Formats: sequence, structure tokens, C-alpha cells
Amino acid sequence: MTTAHDDPSFVSPALEEAKRNKLMLGLFLPLQSGAWSPSLAPRETSWTFDYNAECTRRAEALGFDLVFGLAQWMGKGGYGGEMSFREFSTDPLMVTAGLAAITERIMLISTVHVLYGWHPLHLAKFGATIDNISGGRWGLNVVTGYKPSEFKMFGLDPIAHDARYSKADEFTTLMKRLWQDDDELTVAGDHWQLEGAYVAPKPINGRCILVNATSSDAGLDYAVKHSDLIFITSPAGADLNKACEALPAHNAKIKARGQAVGRDVRTIINPHVICRETEVEAWTQHQAILDGQDAVAADNFYATFAGGDQSSWKGTSRDQWVIGGNVHIVGTPEQVVEAFQRLHDAGCDGVQVNFYDFLPDLEYFGQRVVPLMQQAGLRL
Repeated sequence: MTTAHDDPSFVSPALEEAKRNKLMLGLFLPLQSGAWSPSLAPRETSWTFDYNAECTRRAEALGFDLVFGLAQWMGKGGYGGEMSFREFSTDPLMVTAGLAAITERIMLISTVHVLYGWHPLHLAKFGATIDNISGGRWGLNVVTGYKPSEFKMFGLDPIAHDARYSKADEFTTLMKRLWQDDDELTVAGDHWQLEGAYVAPKPINGRCILVNATSSDAGLDYAVKHSDLIFITSPAGADLNKACEALPAHNAKIKARGQAVGRDVRTIINPHVICRETEVEAWTQHQAILDGQDAVAADNFYATFAGGDQSSWKGTSRDQWVIGGNVHIVGTPEQVVEAFQRLHDAGCDGVQVNFYDFLPDLEYFGQRVVPLMQQAGLRL
């Protein structure tokens, strides 16, 4: 199934405002218990809606461009261990709908596993509704899923890697047509059928912001065709120096693929930030997270991403998984901004940060790091 590679009529004011910055700034919300770090070191981070709402409102006040949460389907006990890591997990589509009513400017991105029993008509309708609630600030992070256990939860057989993206391409094409076509839609696709399907109201800006995270060839073919923002991972793991060596070629490859189909795509990477007034304090906190690790949960968490047929995250070590995030930035406010500059110089258009103790770390980041980003010219 084919569609136009670009949507010349699509202009998202929120996205365009974010692009005015040298480096877009997002917050990776802690929608799961334990967030990104399978550690028992002290913190107050919570998976609850109220906590995530407070994070989002504070991020908006501090000038962040977007918030984003991952979706997952876990069995009882999550990844196990004393903390039952990630057993509690709220749905990002539902959370985003709630956040739409209590925010004014920030982009709200929902992650949905589109191959877990969804129909394009469902998501086109739900997405257009949240987009209208938010005033045109809603975006969809399309993921296909790769864990056999998740497919089995829905009574589905796992799907081969490249075939997942072929199905996602058809799904997204149909969803975009439902957002943009003025007439009822009847289509007999390879995977989905529609007869007299129609969605109104339409998204405010013609369609919704589209996002996905990928590294594989099949995934990138999908991403440059459909996505406005592509969440990338470091091919060299979480070490900042190694990441900055590997990322220029990775980003250049992605952007060249986009240009080949007439699209200007932007890439965003996910750093875990540990920032303190002194370098010693920052690395002391880093060590405290490692020392407090829940070994069983950490083993299971690492094994999940080290296995599987996905391409992302493969270079990340077990200890790096205990900290969380894709690239680790540890240091003073000045060192954090220097690291962000290096990621920008390596071709990244944005950072989607996560923290260990979200609210206090976010507040400190906003007060000490954001002004330095503005002074460095990374933020307006």
C-alpha cells in the first residue's frame, strides 16, 4: 500500500515551535513502577497519573517541548525481584488524554502497539479526539512490538521483524487517510478492510504528529515515510564518548533516507541525566543507583532487551541498563549542557531526558540546566 511521502498541508504549530530550538527538549514520563532503573536506591518517583501530571505541568512551565511515555504489557510481578520492577504500568494513550485537559502548550505523545489487535479506524477516531481536546498538540508513537510474550497475551502469533513494519505501513497509511479524506473510505488492504469508514472531527492540523523509535532498515524505511520525529538509540551503548563517535554516521544515514523520499525528519535520543552541583556528587548518585540495584529485576530487564529481534539498545551493557536510558550524562549543569551540545553536533535534533528521582531532578534540571542551554544557544 502506498501513500504520498509527505503531507504538504500538515503544519503543526507546536511542532514548528519546537523545531525553532537548536535542540528540542522532551521528558520521558515514568508511567511504569521503577521507571527506567531497576534499583532500590531511595526516590519518590511514581507511576501514578497524579505524579505524571505534576511532572508534565512542571515540564511545560520549564519550557519543555514534549512529554512521552512508553507502553508495555507485563505479567504479574513485572520483571521480578524485590521491587517487582514495572509490574504497575499505566496506558500512555489514556494518560495523554488526561494530560490534554490540564496542559496548554506542550506536545503530548502516546505510544501504541498498533499490531496488538488495533484497527486503524479505532486509533484514527481516538487520536483525532485527543488532538481536538489538546488543541492540536497530540502525537502518536507507532510501535509494532517484538516480545513474543506480549503477542501471546492478545492471543496472537508473533510476527517476523520486517513483516511487522509492512503491516505498520498499511495501518498508518489507512489511519492518515481517515484523518485527511473528506469522503467515506472503503479499502480492501492486505491486512485491514474498511467499508464506508469515516472520522469526524478531523485532527486540527490535518493529521496528528507521528513518531516512532527504530534502528533497523525496515523500521527506518517506515519511519522516513511516515514519522515527523524519530527516536533513535546509540549504536555504541550508553557511554557518551562512544555514542558521540557512532551517532554522526547513524543520524546522517537516517536523514539521507528522509531526503531521498522528500521528507525532513528529525531525530531525538534518550539520555538518562544525573546532574548535581559537583561532579563528585553526580557520580556518587550514579554509584548509589548501581549499589541499590535489584539484581533479579536487573538481570531480567537486561535479558529482555539483549535478546529479541529488535535492533535498538543492543550495545547497552547490564550495568548501563540498571541506570536506564540510552545515553548516560553524569556531571555538573555545565557538563550536562556540554554533553547536549556534543549530541547536537553528532546530528541529534533533540533529547528526551529521563531521571532517577523525577520531580526533584526535573526541578533542579529546570533551574540549573535549562538557563545554561539557553546561554549556549541550544534553546530559545
